[in-house]
Amino acid sequence: MKTTQNLKRVKELLLTPPTFSDNKARLQTNLDTDFLKLIAIVSMLIDHIGSVFFPEVRVLRWIGRLAFPIFCYCMTVGLLYTHDIKKYLFRLGIFALISQPCYIFAFHPYDFWSQFTNWNIFFTLFLSLLAMYGWKERKWWLFALTFFVISWWNFDYSSNGIFLMLVFYLCRNNPVVGAMFYLLFTVPPALFARPGDFRNLTLGGLTFDWTFAMAFAALFIFPCTHTNLKVPRWLFYAFYPIHLLIIGLVRLVLKV
Repeated sequence: MKTTQNLKRVKELLLTPPTFSDNKARLQTNLDTDFLKLIAIVSMLIDHIGSVFFPEVRVLRWIGRLAFPIFCYCMTVGLLYTHDIKKYLFRLGIFALISQPCYIFAFHPYDFWSQFTNWNIFFTLFLSLLAMYGWKERKWWLFALTFFVISWWNFDYSSNGIFLMLVFYLCRNNPVVGAMFYLLFTVPPALFARPGDFRNLTLGGLTFDWTFAMAFAALFIFPCTHTNLKVPRWLFYAFYPIHLLIIGLVRLVLKV
């Protein structure tokens, strides 16, 4: 009997289209965003340490692929819950600007100025959230303009942030459908792995692009957790430029 009820529930979730109401009480995906952000920054730290100091250790880069989709999800929740989206965007933009010299210092310390327009991930998150603000408020010109800018210029992950946020936003009240679309977005493209890239994953005889690891972020995003973890908001913003600055300094000391 219970199995029949569960199957019926799954069928209803699959066949019921996502709702577009901003009724926050109905949000059925994970609201434990402080916990998610903590996972994301730890994942990002491991990725950056691997990129700079241990580039031959593939697993460190795979772990790092968890960070971006989790950050995108948390930004989407913020879009729904913030009392002032303009202040939210302003804060994100300011930290993107502050973080840029730290980002170049960490990853391109010996080629600083020529690489300065290699934008950090905060710019991608800022523009993706701005596009979603345009979508939510039906300001289609803003959505289209932001989509063009993020796709055309040299932003990390390009327009993928917008697509991810769209999935999270449209399927926010239907986690089963959201998880399905998320996996469709992350898994099939990973089948087109670049031959010879040492970061590729081989599973079951198939070779996947290393971005396949992004799919595992679904394990944190869609099931609801209740850790009650509370972390000061400023910590998540400040961590990004500070950890990049430390990586850059250590890199100079070690002459890596």
